[in-house]
Amino acid sequence: MSNLTEKLSTLFEAHKEEFKELNEYLYNNPELGLKEVKACAAHTAILKKYGFEVETGFAGLPTAFIGKFTLGKDTPKIAILAEYDALPGVGHGCGHNIFGVTSVATGIMLKNIMESENIQGQILVIGTPAEETNGAKVDMANQGVFDNIDVAMAVHPGGEAHFRSGSSQAMEAIQFTFKGKTAHAAGAPHEGINALDGVLMLFNAVNALRQQTIETARIHGIISNGGKAANIIPDLAVANFYVRAKTLDYLKGLVERVKNCAKGAALATGTTLEMMNYETSFADLVTNKKLSETYEKNLRSLGVTDIRSKESGGSTDMGDVSHCCPAIHPNFPLTTKHLTGHSVEFACASIAPEAYKGMKEAALSMALTAIDIFKDPELLKEIKEEFNATFKK
Repeated sequence: MSNLTEKLSTLFEAHKEEFKELNEYLYNNPELGLKEVKACAAHTAILKKYGFEVETGFAGLPTAFIGKFTLGKDTPKIAILAEYDALPGVGHGCGHNIFGVTSVATGIMLKNIMESENIQGQILVIGTPAEETNGAKVDMANQGVFDNIDVAMAVHPGGEAHFRSGSSQAMEAIQFTFKGKTAHAAGAPHEGINALDGVLMLFNAVNALRQQTIETARIHGIISNGGKAANIIPDLAVANFYVRAKTLDYLKGLVERVKNCAKGAALATGTTLEMMNYETSFADLVTNKKLSETYEKNLRSLGVTDIRSKESGGSTDMGDVSHCCPAIHPNFPLTTKHLTGHSVEFACASIAPEAYKGMKEAALSMALTAIDIFKDPELLKEIKEEFNATFKK
């Protein structure tokens, strides 16, 4: 174990109770996306305590923040992204409480080492609300927040083992609203236009479409409004769908095919159709391999040997970040057992004693990766060359 690793480990242990207190506070005060008032205040308070320059309401989002620390001039900028929104019904069933704390812990330890070892660079700890819904990172990406950042990192909690940064699916959230005409369902059904029939035909058309899509694509939806009473022909019915694909290019074509299913359903039923995006769309995650290899090297230097690969079936707004700058989004384990995401069991695992082992490994590895980049211009050059080649910039 290197001298820097020993110092980081000592720092983590010195602050562990404070990190644990913050984690449990967030767990006990879950807040939905864009309502993370307590979480934002708690994260920014600890960053201010340890000397970060903090701005709240960052990027025009009330519960977003940025904490900055700079040593030197014209140095690399490394962003460590924090999430802290919860889910309805299951609280922190995705573990964003410990996610945010891990990012803050990384920033605090890294700042300490930079000062004590005179390692020049700039750290940006960015609080990104509403990953589960609106996806603040998408807004930030559209505003150019990540355009001048050299590297972005975020590590998500999970179960079983450490997982390499891989890919996520591009996603579009579409709401289909069918409108018809009410009538007595028994007395005069011929005088009505059934909006629910439009939604049902949409589902049937989508089910048929699935046979002609690639295996990794996903189309899934719910009927959010199917009418008011069984004896009334419904004049309004609404379906909400997620359409997902491994790349933005394939997603674009698939979305048009799903929309055509809806148009056909409206034509067949005589209903009118309105379509809109009801949540923010996400790009696919493109992992920077050189950055990922550096993070994995640092994990292994801590004695971690079980590092696995997996393909994600989900989507994340970290994907949009990865299209703006080199990025990774690996996973650290809360437990050696399997965990199902978005569950009460996952939330409970985020505050269990064994969760802090994986958290420490992730925080130290992010800090060591940042130090590698600050100290080695050639490494950063390789990371950027890969990014530019990937996106042909």
